[in-house]
Amino acid sequence: MSALPDVVEGDGVRLRPFHLDDLAATATACADPLTQRFISGVPSPYTEADARSWITEGAPAARAAGGVAYAVADPATGRLLGCVGLSNPVPARTQAEIGYWVTPAARGRGVATAATRALATAAFAHGTARLELLTRAENAASQRVALAAGFHPEGVRRAASPDRSGGGRHDLLCWVRLADDPPGPTTRALPDLPDGRLTDGVVTLRRLAPDDAELMFRLHTRPEVVANQAPPVPPTREAVQRRCRDAESNWLTGDIARLLIVDAATGEPAGSCGLSITDASAGEGSVGYALLPAWRGRGHATRAVRLLAGWAFGPAGLARLTAGTVPENSASHRVLERVGFHREGLLVGRLPGPAGTRLDDLVFALLPTGLR
Repeated sequence: MSALPDVVEGDGVRLRPFHLDDLAATATACADPLTQRFISGVPSPYTEADARSWITEGAPAARAAGGVAYAVADPATGRLLGCVGLSNPVPARTQAEIGYWVTPAARGRGVATAATRALATAAFAHGTARLELLTRAENAASQRVALAAGFHPEGVRRAASPDRSGGGRHDLLCWVRLADDPPGPTTRALPDLPDGRLTDGVVTLRRLAPDDAELMFRLHTRPEVVANQAPPVPPTREAVQRRCRDAESNWLTGDIARLLIVDAATGEPAGSCGLSITDASAGEGSVGYALLPAWRGRGHATRAVRLLAGWAFGPAGLARLTAGTVPENSASHRVLERVGFHREGLLVGRLPGPAGTRLDDLVFALLPTGLR
């Protein structure tokens, strides 16, 4: 890997060395709560003295160590918009890690994406073969930058970063782009919902959010809901909170789309549903759902599954859907059959049950031509 140039031009951004005119903007950006939350190595509190040290010592030291730290600037005005850099180089593998931050005033304008694309292009042109980008699971904005810049989700680095408080460690998601990857954004297995929702005028589906955790805990710890899942063990409050907190990340990585079912007339939550990719190469997904007692028997589950299936076969591009059920759950069977699913088979002892037992799984399947 050869040294990168002092200045790199990007789409609407210029990557250049830091200078002391950037001091105030750097201090403001690095003291911002969002920067502090997701970049654990930034000093806290962050002062202008820290900014001066970074500009005069930290950024030059990055290049001396085999990486680089660029100021991201507006090409027209020279104003600081953020920072992007390479760190942790592994010359033997022609690999490095890319990272960035953006000033609060410049967020939401594509600055991080443009800077990441520009630096990745320059790094590949100078011999780098592989770039890694690490994000917290709850930092969905950074994950959207990774996807827009052509990075692909690769897995989880368990306990890869210490908490700022020093009281523990947290996982990091790893996103990777190779020098010979095609240009442009990464195609997602689970695209965003049109206008952020699906609706038929009676039922509305929207992505699960962190604020839904208490509601989801009440729903998924109900005895009749627990009885119809495998294993039939109620989730902990912490697990439900994590599920809601990471819902957008799970969606972006293509693992599962978790949605809240809302009554369109009242705006009240009625339950939840989800679509997971079970076999990407075969274009197969699996659906699941649960309703709060007050909304059962009104057709909301049928409408929700129908909306979800239409989106799965349409924008998500799946070719086949399945749904696994407890053989005794006749109400769920009726929901699936009204949508067009047909009984495909009984998988004996497929699922874990209580106290080491095994449970049968009655599987339903749906093709696009069967959707009612």
